[in-house]
Amino acid sequence: MTDDVTTAVPRPVRVSAAWSWRLLLMAAAVAVLFWVIAVLKTVIVPVAIALLVTIVLTPVVRWLQRRARLPRAAASGVALLSLLAVVGLLIGLAGSSIASGITELWQEAGEGIGKVTAWLAQGPLHLSAAQVDDYVSRIGSSISKDSGGLVTGALSVTTTVGHVAAGTLIAIFCTFFFLLDGRAIWAWVAGLLPLAAREPVHQAGRRALVTLGAYTRTQILVAFVDAVGIGVGAAVLRVPLALPLGIIVFVGSFIPIVGAVLTGSIAILVALVAQGPAAAVFMLIVVLAVQQLEGHVLQPFLMGHAVSMHPVAVLLVVATGSLVAGVVGALFAVPVAAVLNTVVLYLHGHDKFPALGDEDHVQIRGQVPAVKEELA
Repeated sequence: MTDDVTTAVPRPVRVSAAWSWRLLLMAAAVAVLFWVIAVLKTVIVPVAIALLVTIVLTPVVRWLQRRARLPRAAASGVALLSLLAVVGLLIGLAGSSIASGITELWQEAGEGIGKVTAWLAQGPLHLSAAQVDDYVSRIGSSISKDSGGLVTGALSVTTTVGHVAAGTLIAIFCTFFFLLDGRAIWAWVAGLLPLAAREPVHQAGRRALVTLGAYTRTQILVAFVDAVGIGVGAAVLRVPLALPLGIIVFVGSFIPIVGAVLTGSIAILVALVAQGPAAAVFMLIVVLAVQQLEGHVLQPFLMGHAVSMHPVAVLLVVATGSLVAGVVGALFAVPVAAVLNTVVLYLHGHDKFPALGDEDHVQIRGQVPAVKEELA
């Protein structure tokens, strides 16, 4: 009887049902994963930041070991302390002017939005003042509703000072030990897996690290180019607050595609208020030129095969990340997607980095392979 009932159900319906419950199960697992990340974000986000900083500082540590003959622990400490000193020095030298400048910058941008809305009401679109005010009020109310989430995301923790301090200490602590004992930590993590899965996961992890390193270094360079291009353009056009503009563009550019566009729009609004429509048009040309340089030169040639994601995929990933986790989601969406892409492709037999080979074994608990080369 059961076979008769099963046969009576068309095969496409049976296949669809089989896929449906599997997809629902995977969606539930993903939802639980996001919930766990949200609960533990005060720990997870600093650890993720520490991993990115570790990738940036690893070449410095190797250089100190090679050139200065420092042991690994000393080289790691020197590299981390040097980074903290540089950041502290920059904040000390320009902190007050940047803080006051950014406050004034938002005021200038607000005036620029006022001029744009006035043009919408009086220009060729012939929108009524009531319509314009209604649209502006809707946008403002939406931003005010989400402002708490945006601030929380930007700080990567809750709004309490204690959590900010805890997150900073966790990031510094983890960065030092990632630099010092990264190989041993990864070996311990891989050793928790079943024996048959350890070597494939280890090799996938190596390739994920290469992808993450390529993304991090490239994104820093792209953000620097965006900031210098727009900042210098603003200074040449004598737009006020060029330094705060450059800093905002640098930070915003870590959100691919979207960040540089939004921060460039702020520069255009400031130029409109300070210098008039002509300066705003020239500032728009500068922003578009920088975007073309990023989109057609920097991203394709520097990312290469390490982060092979189409711009449409990048945009959708950033949008999804921002919807799920706000600013933090937008910042981490692309590197997470790129790493997952590399890992999944390798585990399914498509190696994006065949030059790495599979000869790099790691001493994992329960295995005694010859250690030919430590984890890169």
